[in-house]
Amino acid sequence: MDNVLIVVEDLDAAIAFFVELGMELEGRAPVEGPWVERVIGVEGVRQEIAMLCTPDGHGRVELAMFHEPEAVAAEPGEAPANTLGLRRIMFAVDDVEDTVARLRPHGARLVGGVEQYGGVYRLCYVRGPEGIIVGLYEQVG
Repeated sequence: MDNVLIVVEDLDAAIAFFVELGMELEGRAPVEGPWVERVIGVEGVRQEIAMLCTPDGHGRVELAMFHEPEAVAAEPGEAPANTLGLRRIMFAVDDVEDTVARLRPHGARLVGGVEQYGGVYRLCYVRGPEGIIVGLYEQVG
């Protein structure tokens, strides 16, 4: 897998959230023109994208903010974890509580609670900017 795309309304806030999570901003650029329209099947596209990479270089998140046409909101806006479709992306972290605390100033809030799975993992889901759900897990065993 190369990357996961997340469409956002506030590109700066989403970048800040993922950088705080430990990702590195690889680049940011405008994207428009007939070639992108043909690829994504949407006419009149004018967007800005940002590519972020995990510190190990193996995973990437692409963020896209559409200037034209206006992005379409999914319903419900903050879908629960059992909604069909892509629900979350998971990140390994060194300390779940510390990561949650660092993400709170960027709008993150716990979806449920921090839980222990056997003697192996501590994990939780946080909802970040624009309702993005991110799973966090810390290996403890």
